[in-house]
Amino acid sequence: MILSWQMEGADGAAVPPSLADRSHRSSISSTCARSLDVLVYLIDDTAVQLNVENLTSVTVHELHRIVRDALQFPECAMEVFSLWLISPLLEVQLKPKHQPYKVCRQWQELLFRFTDCPEDEIMQDEPSLQFRRNVFFPKRRELQIENEAVLRLLYEEAKFNILEGRYPCDAEDCEQLGALVCRLQLGPYDQDQHTACALKEKLESFLPAHLCRRGHSLLAALRKRGAKQPAYEQGLFQAYQAVREEAACGEPEALLQHYRAYLQRCHQLPYYGCAFFYGEIDKPAQGFLHRGGRKAVSVAISLEGVYVIDSKEKHVLLGLQFQELSWDHTYPDEEEEHILWLEFDGESEGTLVNKLLKIYSKQAELMNGLIEYCIELNAAAEASVPENSTSQSPTLTPLASRQRPKLRRQNSVVSSRIQHLTTIDYIEDGKEIKRVKPKRTASFFSRQFSHSPTAYSAVQAPAESLEQG
Repeated sequence: MILSWQMEGADGAAVPPSLADRSHRSSISSTCARSLDVLVYLIDDTAVQLNVENLTSVTVHELHRIVRDALQFPECAMEVFSLWLISPLLEVQLKPKHQPYKVCRQWQELLFRFTDCPEDEIMQDEPSLQFRRNVFFPKRRELQIENEAVLRLLYEEAKFNILEGRYPCDAEDCEQLGALVCRLQLGPYDQDQHTACALKEKLESFLPAHLCRRGHSLLAALRKRGAKQPAYEQGLFQAYQAVREEAACGEPEALLQHYRAYLQRCHQLPYYGCAFFYGEIDKPAQGFLHRGGRKAVSVAISLEGVYVIDSKEKHVLLGLQFQELSWDHTYPDEEEEHILWLEFDGESEGTLVNKLLKIYSKQAELMNGLIEYCIELNAAAEASVPENSTSQSPTLTPLASRQRPKLRRQNSVVSSRIQHLTTIDYIEDGKEIKRVKPKRTASFFSRQFSHSPTAYSAVQAPAESLEQG
């Protein structure tokens, strides 16, 4: 879900899935300007077929309402969901004023601009129109929804992101979430019907593929009969047995209960509902020759902050709320390629320093725009809250007055792994590291969460200080 906030055609964009997962679905023909038949796909691969007049000029807002009416969703769905254009190479959340047909006509141009895909793949790619969660819908409002169909669609999208590994999740939480999927798909636990062997056959429907992948057929053949059941299979089975059912609760009420339970647990993941971007970071130098290379990452951005996730290992490398960072975007004429710079506090050999992380990505422009937009939304929401209001503000508390929650697990995938990052460390004057405690207000960048009392202020630093040490 990678959002493009500064381009004419679209609001967003997303991490491309593997080419093996490619779908050739198409919603709007690029050759028929007045096609009346439009397919809008839901996250579970079902499609809504619509008959649309004046397709070439219809706006996203108009089409969104047609979809809502066809699904018989309540009015709140206009805020909860958005229309997206999605292909294996790019995902775009559309603004209400956009015209989907025209964005489709610009699709190859967007791919050349925001992806590194080969030209032949770009020319063959075609997007489908999808109805998905709005990145800017606050997750705290999800649990207030009473409509079962709306909750089910939110649940299906959250489940998709968990199973695909887009939301890194600890094994213990995967088991609890998988147990709720078992309950929703298979019904209440029945010891005669729902055995461990029965669950094992559908394991990848309940747990993320990277967690339950059983390996190639050769490895499976070498597995001894009667081998001990993997811990995650046992955990899933036990968690399914433990799923609670409310007394005197009918099935419709039970479904609402379990949808909410699944979403509530997903809300504990800091990147739930984020927009995802593709990028690379420098690997730490290793070996005698100090060879590094780059590591593929996804960058998740929400109304709350920024998270850098290891695409292979499925864990967080860096998580920052907006009060904890400054950022900037440099173009190829300033650097060798597009770079998003993230600056944050850290330590080097016991000395407090400011750290700079370079994220290489053709989507750095989109990330930069989204960070700006999220901070503007937070500021507007804060300004709209009456001074004597006792309701919880949607913005974050100042860094100086906020205490970090203790980690539930020492090695949680949600925890930052700053030791795995290659950063540029500096102190106030922007030169080599000195054993001097830097002032917290020192920063290379003027781009920050400006209304925080602990916000950075710009500092004039020599250009050579940005070079990798």
